[in-house]
Amino acid sequence: MGFYDYEATKMNGQKVSMKDFEGKVVMVVNTASKCGFTPQLEGLEKLYEAYKDRGLEILGFPCNQFGNQDPGDNKEISEFCLINYGVTFTMFEKIEVNGENEHPLYTYLKKEQKGTLGNKIKWNFTKFLIDKEGNVVKRYAPTVTPDQIEKDIKDLL
Repeated sequence: MGFYDYEATKMNGQKVSMKDFEGKVVMVVNTASKCGFTPQLEGLEKLYEAYKDRGLEILGFPCNQFGNQDPGDNKEISEFCLINYGVTFTMFEKIEVNGENEHPLYTYLKKEQKGTLGNKIKWNFTKFLIDKEGNVVKRYAPTVTPDQIEKDIKDLL
């Protein structure tokens, strides 16, 4: 199976096929509302605003598996992201990114791009970059900020 074979559920309950993003450059990121890296939402939104018309999509997946940093429900998370960071890129329902109940999309992403110490997601704001053909081309650690990824995005666009 490839990237386009997966689906996820948006905050509004609508199921979305990754096939909807075919031909676009996609960044997938696991987010959290109460994390030291949460201000990266602002940088992600800036990237999205700058490049969405050229084919960039950013897909946010809230996760509460790291330090209980996203305990709210989907409505609270959605409102937080919009009110505090003006997030307009696609946000999905809260998921797990590791373990027995991890979302199948994350199982795939981790298999395609392992981290430095294996394939587990280590923390919030791990980012995956997918090219226009659906290939997972790069994985970024949480400490890598959105502006540090901009050149890679421009190269793929």
